[in-house]
Formats: sequence, C-alpha cells, structure tokens
Amino acid sequence: MTLDRSLKTSVNPDGRFVTGLHRPCYKVVNNRMTSMIMNLGVTGEGEVVRNEVNFIEGDIHVRGAQPIYEIPNAFPFWGTTYILGDVAKSASYKKRPVFLGPSGITSFGDLPGIRHLPIEEIPRPVALAMAQTCTSPELLVMLLPLAARFQRDKDGAITGIEFEKKADGSMHPKILDHDLYETLGNNPALPDPIKQVMLLRPGVQGTSPIVGEYIEKEKCHIYEYLRANSYIPWGHYAANMAEDSIRYSVRDLDMVDISGLRHLYYQRIYSSLAMELGIGLSGVRGLLSVGELERLRKAINSHIKAAEAKDLRFTATLWGWNYGYDFSPSGYRLHASHQQIHQQFALVPESVPEIGTGGALIPSYAVGDMVASFIKQYEGAYGRPFFDAYIEAILTNERTDGTEAAESDLYVYKDENVMLFVPKAQRFHGELHAVSLRGAGNILEADPSMRESMDRAIFIAVRVLEGLGARMITSFELSKRFASSLDQRLMYCFIPRHPQSPGAFSEQQSRWITGHFPEDFARSCRDQLKELVQ
Repeated sequence: MTLDRSLKTSVNPDGRFVTGLHRPCYKVVNNRMTSMIMNLGVTGEGEVVRNEVNFIEGDIHVRGAQPIYEIPNAFPFWGTTYILGDVAKSASYKKRPVFLGPSGITSFGDLPGIRHLPIEEIPRPVALAMAQTCTSPELLVMLLPLAARFQRDKDGAITGIEFEKKADGSMHPKILDHDLYETLGNNPALPDPIKQVMLLRPGVQGTSPIVGEYIEKEKCHIYEYLRANSYIPWGHYAANMAEDSIRYSVRDLDMVDISGLRHLYYQRIYSSLAMELGIGLSGVRGLLSVGELERLRKAINSHIKAAEAKDLRFTATLWGWNYGYDFSPSGYRLHASHQQIHQQFALVPESVPEIGTGGALIPSYAVGDMVASFIKQYEGAYGRPFFDAYIEAILTNERTDGTEAAESDLYVYKDENVMLFVPKAQRFHGELHAVSLRGAGNILEADPSMRESMDRAIFIAVRVLEGLGARMITSFELSKRFASSLDQRLMYCFIPRHPQSPGAFSEQQSRWITGHFPEDFARSCRDQLKELVQ
C-alpha cells in the first residue's frame, strides 16, 4: 500500500511503526571575532585546564555526531519524539530506570540550627531548597563544598574549579552533586565572580565551540555555541550571555540584549542556508551587519523562488527560550537549563530516511507544519485565509462575558508590523502570542523592519509577564516552511509556568483550564507595559 506522506503518523496501514533515523554530518561557518582564552581551573595533580578547545580557528566540520531517531506520534497533533541514539543505548544497559532521580536524604533535620550544622550533615533536600530560594550570599557560598571541588587562592577566594583527567585525556569538572551545582549557579544571589567560575566562563560547561559572537561596545556581549551532539537532530546553536554580561533576570535585559540574541539567530540561519545553496559569503566573517544580513536574505529567497532550492535539505527553523530556573527539594528540575538568559535555534530538515525501506523518506517534524495543515483546510472550507479572519477577530473582539462597560481588547501592543495579544482561548495562565501583521511567515520573509518589530514584541512580552509575577517562561516560534506559498504568519508563543497549574491529566488531554477572562489579562498586560515605559 502506498503511504500518504501528508498524514504524519507513526502508524503504517500494514500494522507497523514508521521510524526515521538522522545521521548528522555538516559544516558550520565560524563567525567568532575574539578568543577569550583563560584558565578554568586545575586538576588534583596541579595541571592547569584552559579553554582553547572552545575557540577553534576556521570553519567546523561535524562528522559522526550521534544518531537520532525520529518517531512521529500516532496522532500528528501530538508531535514527534526524538531518541538520542548513543544515550539510549547506554541507558539500556543500566539496571536502574533512567527516569528515577537520586535517592538522597529525606530528613529535613534541625532547620533553625542550619548554620551550626557541619556542612556534610545538611540533608540534601534542605540543601537543594536553600540553593533554589536562599537570598543570602553567605549561606549559598557555605553550600558550595557539597556541590563541587574548587580552586582557591592563598586568601581562600574561589578562582576556578578542580578538574579530573579521564582515561581518554579529556578534562571534566570535579562536580559532586550536579543538581545542587546547577541550582547554586543559577541563583541570582550567588556572588557574580562565583557565577562566572561555575557557569559563565567559556568551556566550563563543556567543549562546545563558540562559532559566533555579538559585542555592542561595553553594553552587551553574547557567545553563540554550537551544540553538535544535540537533542535536536543536526545540532543546534545556543546564544548565551557572556561572563562579562551577566543577566539572570528579564529585569536586567534591555533591547540591546534582545537584539543581540536575535541577531545571532538571523545570522546563523541566513549564513547556513547561503552555504547550503552555494551563495557566496564574500569572505565576510565576524558579526554581519544588518545590510549584509539583508543581502543574504534576498539572495536566498531568490534561489527558492527560482526553484533552485528544490533539493534544499533544511526547510524550516526552530527557535526557543526557556527563561527561569527551578529545582524542587524532591529532586525534580522544574524549568530551564544551565543559564537563564539564553536562546536556542536550529534548522529543521525537510525529511528523514525511514529505516528498512532502502531510502524512502518521511516528513521531518516542525511545529509550524500543524498550523499549515489547519489553515489550508480552513481556507478550503471558507474561501478566506485563516490569518486574515483571525487578526480581524482579535481587533474586533467582543468581551467573553458580554459586559459592555468592561475591557474588550485582546491586544497588548502593536505597530505596523506585529501585534502582541492574549489568545481568546488561553491554554495556560498568562499565555501571550505575537503575530506578523503583514505577511511574513518565517524569518526569510522578514525584512529588517519586521525583524526589529518582532524582537521588540518578544522583549515586551517577557518583560510584561515577568512584571506580573512570572518567574518561568517558555517562548517558541511557529513558522512556515521556506518554499510554502501559504499565507501562514510568523508567530511566537509565550507561556509562563503558573504555581496553581503545573500540568495534570486535563492538560495531557489538551483541556486547558484558566481562571480569568482573556480580556482582563490583556488589560493587566497593558497596564504593566505602561509602568515599564514610565
């Protein structure tokens, strides 16, 4: 039976599952401008550990990255699963299930006397709770010996981490408790010099090369890391604030920071696609100007419109940002990763080879594809583009409960290019969306004015949500495939984690429960925005 490849399900009509396999091999343009070579620490034998490996010269060829299995869900609207080949194989030999956390000590001990306890007697749940919530730098520093072995100067000040050399010659930080280490390192109250030692110095978190950099005088410094062996097939890139631009809160950010983070995203996608298409970069290295980005964008679009990109491997983008960090005393990570102000991005392939078929291809998953499928059906049913109707409905919204004297607007902010708004049917407490108002469906279709507007909408969204009390926010992009002719608009979703709705069986069934009208939340957002601009 011939498969309908438009039905992105893992269930084959003959009663078997469809599985794809990525074997990534690719080249990366190195746009780094400086080399911040520095000492990271020492081994127990006194050998100095430095970070040269993070500052590779020239372009990078990634060969033999770990295989990644791609399995569409049985129901396409539930997405796709990615399995890390090497990690999965290693875990299959372990007797203990990989999803169980460390057992630790469950007694809370004598909390009032915590300062007088010997450090090794502090129960682990108490140490985790302190690491997450404590605002006293002195208490946080007191917990450091439980987390790792540190290098200190003659006065006892921490200057680096103690490393250990493995049998293969690689160097690894001597971390005693990874959960405690990351939770301490992510606490804003930890002294900045120790944050730099633990998390922010290039190389302290691994050997991922820095392949891009954004510098705005003394205001902003950002590194772009290549994560070659990634949970995202074909690798991804992470734009992280540098050790000399410490940002642990949205309140610490300004538009320069957001523009820098997003500039690295645009630069990476445009330069990678240009390389795929054989479009010359004219020897340009370092930070590309807005004009140079625009030249690349137009050249790429010309190739795509001329059908010269019909065999283009990558046809969509992925962008996301997990803001905020939390770790429960029971051992569950609740949000985000190693650094609170960082963004991740990647290119998504058009298809992936199906195992056991001799070369048959199945569509590779991109979240924007679900939007594309729906709006195509919508226009076929009603004869009107979905986003035309959707934007009109937002702008002419009637209040949910019909109260004429109360607020009815759903938008929070808008200009000639972009609108930030509260969705009428929120999935989460505090959810916001941003949408292109004039046609751009992805960042290849976004000119400099559109990009600047969208960057500002992203900045406003996270600042407003943080101002209203959000401490953890997930942001992600919904965009269309590069060669698509659909009137699909570029969108961003902003989803705060709410203490009273952590996720349960209702959410697993896509039954979302909120406790307010969307119009009232939109009003609160606008009020908060007014406070921000005062």
